Amino acid sequence: MKTLGLIGGMSWESTALYYRHINEMTRKRLGGLHSASLLLWSFDFAQIAERQHAGDWQGAAALMIDAAKRLEQGGADAFLICTNTMHRMADDVQAATGIPLLHIADATARAVVGAQVKRPVLLATRFTMEQDFYKERLRRNFGLDVVIPDDAGRDLVHNVIYDELCKGIVNDASKSAYLTEIERLRRENGADGVIMGCTEITMLIGQEDIDLPVFDSTLLHAASAVDFALA
Repeated sequence: MKTLGLIGGMSWESTALYYRHINEMTRKRLGGLHSASLLLWSFDFAQIAERQHAGDWQGAAALMIDAAKRLEQGGADAFLICTNTMHRMADDVQAATGIPLLHIADATARAVVGAQVKRPVLLATRFTMEQDFYKERLRRNFGLDVVIPDDAGRDLVHNVIYDELCKGIVNDASKSAYLTEIERLRRENGADGVIMGCTEITMLIGQEDIDLPVFDSTLLHAASAVDFALA
């Protein structure tokens, strides 16, 4: 079994999901008392969020690189960034380390393509929805025609993530608003699937709520990590 390094705490709510998913999948694959070999670097998310909203991506990248190097020095064979948004710096972090980064967008996109979905809705932080680092990777490498909400929709999705989900708050009204936005994008934009492109969104909605294929980036990322660790 290879050792996985997790860069987490962004937020810890979703990092806890990673820890559970990876260990549960490992036990299912190996049986008995087996669990995953993991190293975790967990940030104080306030430090990261301040840099995100200030546009200090260089400062955020420096923190991520330091975390990745610590995991490498600790013996990790590969590492995960346990959040979609911070993959904005994925290339810089990967270049600074000698172990592979298992990219969340690739794990998610492979599942989307496998389900023959062409125009998935991308629900995520405003940074992920508006900037090119994520959606352009999906378009360029996987041929996906990504649909994102309009400005009001992006505000809704982003604010629920930071004001509620990252604080462990799951609100029925927010769930209803998300589902209404997804239905609008299907009706008006021809969306044929939903990417939960923020690792906290799985706390709010899931496949049981939507009659389109739903792709949980947290679960898919964790599964790709287990595949690597047990290969």
